[in-house]
Amino acid sequence: MEFSVLIIEDDPKIAEIHRHFTEKIAGFSVCGMADSLEDAEKMCQLLEPDLVLLDLYFPEGLGTETLWKIRSRRQATDVILITAAKELGPLQEAMRGGVFDYILKPVMFPRFQEALERFRDHRLQLAADTRLSQQEIDRLLHPYKDHKPGQPSLPKGIDPLTLKKVREAFALPHPDGLSAEEVGEKIGASRTTARRYLEYLTAGGDLSAELIYGAVGRPERKYFAE
Repeated sequence: MEFSVLIIEDDPKIAEIHRHFTEKIAGFSVCGMADSLEDAEKMCQLLEPDLVLLDLYFPEGLGTETLWKIRSRRQATDVILITAAKELGPLQEAMRGGVFDYILKPVMFPRFQEALERFRDHRLQLAADTRLSQQEIDRLLHPYKDHKPGQPSLPKGIDPLTLKKVREAFALPHPDGLSAEEVGEKIGASRTTARRYLEYLTAGGDLSAELIYGAVGRPERKYFAE
């Protein structure tokens, strides 16, 4: 599954950076770029993107105007606000408008990648789970909250539902181990996302990892259930 992204940013250099960042991440493609709120409104309606990367400050107004218009249409588009605004007010309005994330400029690629991969994991979970238990709903609404008393919260970037899917990938015996790419295919995520969860489980002792040397090419890191 590939997700379409509309970039709304009036600085062409920053917009190009965000386009470059987006296209580096598996499962995303840029469907358009708008440099004004008027163009943004037209392109949101025409392209119906899965995700909007939205700047806050424009010469003609605030990007939150576009956010509220998307919400008023009940459009199935999520929004990540990207801004230099560190004040509480814009953050509060963004939260009320239901933004998926809020990233401060200048944007560093690791933080950008984390936001988009978390969005992708979230959408894939929603597509896979048509009937939800209360626990699953809680996990979707509070992705970093661990609901098991007495246990520590999961670290940032580790979602409980995705973690469960990675564990389930090792439910059957795999004598030759599984690579990050193979696990990603099983759970419907990228190799990068799968590797993050695999390394988390390896660090916790649930999995072990070995470098497997083939006849040609670089060695491949394989993971094994303990």
